[in-house]
Amino acid sequence: MSAPSHRFRPNRRMLLKTGVGLGVALAGVGVARATLADASPTEAAGQRNKELCDQPGDSASQQGLGSGDLGIPYYREHDGTWGYVFGDSWSGIQQTGTYLGSPVMLNQDHFDASGAAPISFTWAMPTAGQARQLFDYRTKADNGFGYEVSRIPNDCIEFGGRTYIQYTSVATWEPPAGYDGSLMSGVAYSDDYGVTWHDYSYHWDGDVRGANQSLYGMWSFAGIDPDGWLYIFSKRWNGTHRNTADGGAIQLFRIQPNDFRDGNFGAQQNWAYLDGSWKWTTAAAPSVILSGNDTGEFSVKRIGDTYCMSYFDVKLGAICTRHASRPDAGWSVPVPQITSVEVPNLYGGYIHPGSASASSLTLIVSQWNGVLNAPPYWVKQFDGIAS
Repeated sequence: MSAPSHRFRPNRRMLLKTGVGLGVALAGVGVARATLADASPTEAAGQRNKELCDQPGDSASQQGLGSGDLGIPYYREHDGTWGYVFGDSWSGIQQTGTYLGSPVMLNQDHFDASGAAPISFTWAMPTAGQARQLFDYRTKADNGFGYEVSRIPNDCIEFGGRTYIQYTSVATWEPPAGYDGSLMSGVAYSDDYGVTWHDYSYHWDGDVRGANQSLYGMWSFAGIDPDGWLYIFSKRWNGTHRNTADGGAIQLFRIQPNDFRDGNFGAQQNWAYLDGSWKWTTAAAPSVILSGNDTGEFSVKRIGDTYCMSYFDVKLGAICTRHASRPDAGWSVPVPQITSVEVPNLYGGYIHPGSASASSLTLIVSQWNGVLNAPPYWVKQFDGIAS
């Protein structure tokens, strides 16, 4: 596959301003506010700002991936190893060599939650040393849904012998103001733990297919709770960081794992404000539980007995975190943890599900300088983050 033109993507990882206030409405439980001045990052233990790719001779390049972003971590429960799902990727550092596509996966046999040893990749999909695009589709082409430039992963989870990636198909990286630029979103699955992939037949229409600002654009799998439900948070697509109508709105729904496996997505229950109270229901659509500044990539994971959230605040130019005792409980005040003062042009901020604790998270953060064939284009490891 030849490398696509990237004239469509000059502003995806644009330089973002810092120092403005962050306001996030907490539906049903009041309003929480934080600013860079009154919430300082927690001092990290272990790795902080550690590059995991785009470095000559590193473990990523040994597995066939030179440059890539996102690096979304997930637990491979069938053998106790770890997977990392990248977005647009190249075989060479500084976005050179062959364009590999998106998504791409690297794996690790052991993750050190203490942060003493940085993440190091052990093998790639489909085979060691041969990273390539996981999904069978063509970039910059119509694959039966309309023109799409790339399919960007939002999260990955494995349970019951099947691996799932929720993704957004991007129609344009430069949507007009008030539009999100998505074609559709979907869920792909693998029954051989990441080697071959299939798409569920149901897809959620995006901007170009008539559903601009769909709250099903980007998902995060919070995991299967001890109560047996799979909890999923979702929001509007804003991987472009240009969606001025995003508003940071996030919703919550849950589904039985067997229904999810069967593609019976209509069996979901929605967390909604209905008849004067919050409840789980099938009688109404999910209500917005969090809103505020525009939100890019986000991540929710159950770490120990605590639900932790991280997200890229587009207006603040920072990775923020918060926590809750339950998916449907009130969330703490957001705390800016990593800012563009420390990491210029940052985004992402995915919680590693193997994090040591809710008070010592590992986050995977992306960085790009906005120039093709120039460094950096990588993911970085940050340990010791308190949610």
